[in-house]
Amino acid sequence: MKKKILIFIITYYASNKLKQVFKSLPTKFLKNYNIEILISDDNSKDDTFRYAREIKRKNKKIFIKKNEKRLNYGGNIKSCLGFAHKINCNYAIMLHGDGQYDPKYIPALIKKITNDKNIAVHGSRMKIKKNAIKGKMPIYKFIGNIILTFLFNKIYSTRFSDCHSGYWIYDLKYINKKFYKNLTNSINFDNQLRIKMVKKGLSIGEIAIKTIYSDEKKSFQFIYAIKFLFEIFTKRIIN
Repeated sequence: MKKKILIFIITYYASNKLKQVFKSLPTKFLKNYNIEILISDDNSKDDTFRYAREIKRKNKKIFIKKNEKRLNYGGNIKSCLGFAHKINCNYAIMLHGDGQYDPKYIPALIKKITNDKNIAVHGSRMKIKKNAIKGKMPIYKFIGNIILTFLFNKIYSTRFSDCHSGYWIYDLKYINKKFYKNLTNSINFDNQLRIKMVKKGLSIGEIAIKTIYSDEKKSFQFIYAIKFLFEIFTKRIIN
């Protein structure tokens, strides 16, 4: 029986970038699986959801939803994972609607989680560091990623190359509502989930991915970094 996989695309002011993300899905490879696709917009006030509706008109089988009120990054992910469980998926893959992560790596994510004993796999922009530089990663992000990832590895005795990726596949047998419901709804959801998996001795895999950058503000990155440091040094996690 084919594995059932939800690919959920989270959007917030993604606008027309969403169409390119959808077009880039590796449809030929995905025919090997029972694939469901969800576009989940976090109450954007621009034309993002209009593009989602256009995609839906041309692809009747996909699901789209717009959150009635903003759930924030982590809250939107939780709602998508809840949907994946509701329709009885084996795995769920998270993509960002702004094109930050290339869908061409979906086959590698699926192969990694199905062939190895991982309960989650993420894409690492830093596994091949020279490619991050070639991909025009801002130097402050490059250095910051190295330092923060080093600190995480030191504290938790892990060997991740990139602790700041938002490109994930989850094994839903393990990543269920009870596992993630008390985690943050904010930008640090991925980090709290990583900490919880590590503390429970669960295996997280990595694959190398291409570096793609958007126009994230430095202030946003600073807030994320402060929260990240607070969580790893206090080992803050809600069971």
